[in-house]
Amino acid sequence: MARIGVEQSLSNVSDALRSMGHDVVELRQEQDANGCDCCVISGQDQNVMGIQNAATQGSVLNAHGMSADEICQAVESRLQA
Repeated sequence: MARIGVEQSLSNVSDALRSMGHDVVELRQEQDANGCDCCVISGQDQNVMGIQNAATQGSVLNAHGMSADEICQAVESRLQA
């Protein structure tokens, strides 16, 4: 399946994506996003400094206000696009 980067604070999302068969990587630093098909961030510290450097070619999903099920569905739809 796909390689998905997930921010550390979203452990329930990591577990759900693993159960779906995805290779889940914990995002601790910018290099962790390399090679990921999709990254899931919490949105809590999104663009604090106003810098917009792309660290991955995959899509980035802001999970703010979403349940784990909604996030998994969004990841699946982005992977199929």
